[in-house]
Amino acid sequence: MAISISVVLLLLILAVVFVRNGALKFSHALVCALLGFFLAGSSMAPTIHEGIATTAELVGGLRP
Repeated sequence: MAISISVVLLLLILAVVFVRNGALKFSHALVCALLGFFLAGSSMAPTIHEGIATTAELVGGLRP
């Protein structure tokens, strides 16, 4: 749960930065957000969630 919230916050911050710099139009950000909501309700959601969780565990296990 904490990883999901962190990813959402990171993506939100990136979207705000892109919108403010003019690199991303508000309409594009809205389409991306809607895509995320539709993907969350699809049958692919568990696979995406498992992939992100596995990647986070892998990255969290790396030692410099």
